[in-house]
Amino acid sequence: MLPWLEDQFGNASSRHEYGRQARQAIDEARQKVAASINAHPTEVIFTSGGSEANNLFVKGAAASFIPGVIAVSAIEHPCVLKPAAQLAANGWQLKHVAVDGAGRIKFDDFSEVVLAKPKLVSIMLANNETGVIQDVAQLATTAKASGCWFHTDAAQALGKLDIDFRKLNRAGVHAMTLSAHKAYGPKGAAALILDKRVELQPLISGGGHERGLRSGTENVAAIVGFGLAAELAAQRVAELPERMQLLIRKLESRLVPMGATVFAVNSKKLPNTSYFAFRDIDGETLVGKLDREGFAVASGAACSSASPEPSHVLRAMGVAPEIARGAVRVSLGMSNTEAEIDQFIDALQVTVGRLQGMTAVAAN
Repeated sequence: MLPWLEDQFGNASSRHEYGRQARQAIDEARQKVAASINAHPTEVIFTSGGSEANNLFVKGAAASFIPGVIAVSAIEHPCVLKPAAQLAANGWQLKHVAVDGAGRIKFDDFSEVVLAKPKLVSIMLANNETGVIQDVAQLATTAKASGCWFHTDAAQALGKLDIDFRKLNRAGVHAMTLSAHKAYGPKGAAALILDKRVELQPLISGGGHERGLRSGTENVAAIVGFGLAAELAAQRVAELPERMQLLIRKLESRLVPMGATVFAVNSKKLPNTSYFAFRDIDGETLVGKLDREGFAVASGAACSSASPEPSHVLRAMGVAPEIARGAVRVSLGMSNTEAEIDQFIDALQVTVGRLQGMTAVAAN
């Protein structure tokens, strides 16, 4: 990325040499992103982030229809739930697809929703809190009969799952969201992978960049970084997930004897994610204490960490509020080691013990 931040300052829409160099760099990045998920480069629409990509599909597709039914899962990221709610305030009928206690879509509920003939459906590939993976191909195949446009938010999956957009597209998926920073790329770069048969109205109109669907001078450096990050993620996916899964299994095998509730433990999950809670211990408090010990974990979703309410994902799973408020999410990266898992567990045991002791004193 550095050359495009230091001295390669051409506008990719300009016809001079500097502009042509920038355009070539974007084209190469588009090819890399497409190749990483088995899509065609013309299906890659660059955006400023996953939130914009999700909004582009939900609002952009809705603008091409007379208001009807839109169906989203109850555990979607807020950048799907909130634009869907905005549509509901403007004549659309919003249906939330339920999940079971393990965070998996209830197929009976989804099949019932499909009978309502939704025009738009959005079901995430992997949840950003629990890491639970949905059978999107089967869901899309089931939804085909409704004639809907089907979108999946796959931001969490890049580099952790082997994603094949062409295969999903044949099953009935028309659009997919990716985000660079979920795969060690720069923040502020993402893409909507879009079947060219889908008609969208742009959120940002102007010079007609990105197939006329997202106008604005391109962030060349970020897009270049996204391209390389996607390429490297595709190379790592054959071996990295297995190593991270071994670490997560070790972590969770130590959590249970400590009295932790591990969420979605029986579901197919992303290999790097564990979500758990200790009764009567506030998740935000535990996160703060662990931060002082040198461990960066989260209470729920990073994008929603300012909210004092229990996770909407855990509520949808039927988790009691007093448990949900204690939720802590651990996400491993490719550099984490078995020794670090041991160190984390040691710090967690001490911290939880102190907090439980304080709770017991307060109760007396």
